[in-house]
Amino acid sequence: MFPTPVRPADPSRVPAHAPGAHTRGGNAMGRTRLGLLAGAARAFAERGLRGSTMQSVAAAAGVAKATLYNHFRTKDEVARVLLAAELDRLAALAAGLPRDRALASLSDELGAHPVLRRLAESEPDVLTSLLAVGPDRWAELTGRLAAALRVDADSADLAGRWLLGVVLQPGRSTTRHRLAARLTTALVEAPDAVGSGEREGAGEDQPVGTGPGVAGGEVTVGVEPGDEGIDGRVAGHDDGLQDPPPDA
Repeated sequence: MFPTPVRPADPSRVPAHAPGAHTRGGNAMGRTRLGLLAGAARAFAERGLRGSTMQSVAAAAGVAKATLYNHFRTKDEVARVLLAAELDRLAALAAGLPRDRALASLSDELGAHPVLRRLAESEPDVLTSLLAVGPDRWAELTGRLAAALRVDADSADLAGRWLLGVVLQPGRSTTRHRLAARLTTALVEAPDAVGSGEREGAGEDQPVGTGPGVAGGEVTVGVEPGDEGIDGRVAGHDDGLQDPPPDA
């Protein structure tokens, strides 16, 4: 699982900052982190998670290894933050589309994701560990899916299990799109959904069992020499670390 969030800072001890104001340093820091995550995605897609090192991630991002260590302590942390960013991106993608197109787009993203495909090919056990999440994490993931698709909890559970199958066995895009359209008719719109026009789910509400689900397990992929493994801190709170370790 992801680490327990850190307590928010005491507002009385946080420097005042005008609403809407941004610092050049903060913007540059954000752009650097995005570039590092893009480089990590390229490195993981090329080498897998076990085959990648902090050096290879830095090289793929076009930065010095010391720069990478200024933002992330370990490779596991890089993988964990990348996973969270991808989940945010997919949720935003689904929320902006009609339900059938959202499911089709999600299936395309998961079915052709270069990192997932590399893991399926060369590190299937790592992929399995990412997909095997506990009930609480599964409920969190399907809750996000329910909000994005504007469906009830059981429908989100059903859609999530289908998407899990896509990760493991993508099939053809045309087949996925056809199945997405059929699945849409079995989904039940959330009772509090508003402004969605005609009801998109005509099927009856059917109970679905519980169990492990997609994309959210703890990322532990082995530690390269000099790394310390996951240290339990929340990603995104590690700016301004101590001096980075020297390059190997």
